[in-house]
Amino acid sequence: MATAILRLPTVKARTGLSRSTIYLRISEGRFPKPVSLGGRAVGWIEAEVNDWLNQQIEASRKAAD
Repeated sequence: MATAILRLPTVKARTGLSRSTIYLRISEGRFPKPVSLGGRAVGWIEAEVNDWLNQQIEASRKAAD
């Protein structure tokens, strides 16, 4: 299975979070860390972002109950 890497614009679109919020949550340990792609380029592993989104959905649903 190939690992898909998402760049920041895609992560922002999928999560609805701004760049600064994404990096704040990374520093707090509440969002997946990016992987280095060489130079100054980074990306996020798609499966980790999807897992994070599913956790947010579950937490939101439990809070609403």
